[in-house]
Amino acid sequence: MTIEEASKEYAIPVEVLEEYQSWGLCSAVKSVMGAWQYDEKDIERLSLIMTLHDIGFTNKEVEQYMRLVVAEDNTSEEQMQMLTRLRRKAMNEIHFKQKQLDRLDYLCYEIEKNKKNIPAAAVRKRRVKMSQYDETNPAVCKNVRRYR
Repeated sequence: MTIEEASKEYAIPVEVLEEYQSWGLCSAVKSVMGAWQYDEKDIERLSLIMTLHDIGFTNKEVEQYMRLVVAEDNTSEEQMQMLTRLRRKAMNEIHFKQKQLDRLDYLCYEIEKNKKNIPAAAVRKRRVKMSQYDETNPAVCKNVRRYR
């Protein structure tokens, strides 16, 4: 399969295929009449490369990971470390976004409360409820109190 055929059939940008070729990781890529030819193993690796890009790896990290994949040695520990680092980063981003949502919800709540003129007892009850939420999950909502 040529680079153009692989790009079209698997919706992989030609730039990604060219980058893959430049890494020298193609197992049975050969030049036939000036056109690169991919085998099934190459297509499987390209699928992995696309997955790595999709989950947030940089080009450098993808190349490093793929070099581990094709290495003769057992590199599963290093592969797992790379995936774990990315997972930890994603979880930190999720927690940050959750904090933003909590703050946004609180501001919306304050506006709704003022529009509806909610009685003071209901406001106190809401604050107690939010306070309990803070204590049970401080990683997510520890800064809500400063907005009260």
